[in-house]
Amino acid sequence: MKNSPAGKSTALIAYAPFVGFLIAFYINKDEKSEFATWHIKNMFGLSILFIVSLIVQSQINLKTGDILWFACCLLWLFCWAMAFSNKKLGIPFLSEKFQQWFTFLN
Repeated sequence: MKNSPAGKSTALIAYAPFVGFLIAFYINKDEKSEFATWHIKNMFGLSILFIVSLIVQSQINLKTGDILWFACCLLWLFCWAMAFSNKKLGIPFLSEKFQQWFTFLN
């Protein structure tokens, strides 16, 4: 059985809907963990994608917004599963960009 990385529970909390990201961010401020930080940044980016999908859904095109929203849900489940599996793996291309863009979450 593989040992869990430090911060795994914080990383999993980050994927909790609505407030999980904020709770994980504040937990990680006290107990810094590279694994948790990676997943917190990933969830922050995913949250932005959710917001974009809702804006597209309400302001641009309902069906396109629905497709984006559904894709975000699938990506969220995938990212949560990767955190659960002790991996720093997320959305192809975007997760690495999230790590570069959201340095204020370190």
